[in-house]
Amino acid sequence: MHTWSDTLPIYRQLADRLAAQLLDGEPPEGEAMPSVRALASRYLINPLTVSRALQSLVDDGLVESRRGIGMYVQSGARQRLRKSERERFLQEEWPQLAARLKRLGITPNDLDWEA
Repeated sequence: MHTWSDTLPIYRQLADRLAAQLLDGEPPEGEAMPSVRALASRYLINPLTVSRALQSLVDDGLVESRRGIGMYVQSGARQRLRKSERERFLQEEWPQLAARLKRLGITPNDLDWEA
C-alpha cells in the first residue's frame, strides 16, 4: 500500500518516487519506464496523474517520450539527477538539519555514517 501526503500534489510525489528509483538505477539508462497503465495499477492512482508525473520527468530531462513505444530513461539522467539533488540537499535541507543537530547537541561522532 502506498500512502500519499497532503503537502504536495500526488503527481509530484509520484515523480519524486520515480526520480528516486532512477537515482538507484531503476530502470537503467536507455531502458523503458514502466507503462502508464502499470504505474497506475501499482500505485492505485489515476492514469492521468501518472501521465502528469512522467511528463514532469520529461520536463526535467530525465526521460524521453518515444512516440508510440513509451518513455525511456535518457542517457546521463542519473548523473544529472544526482547533481541537482545534491545541490538541493546542500542548499535547502542541510542547513536545517545542521541547525537541528546543533540544537540537540549531536556531534559527527554520535552519528552512524554506515547506516
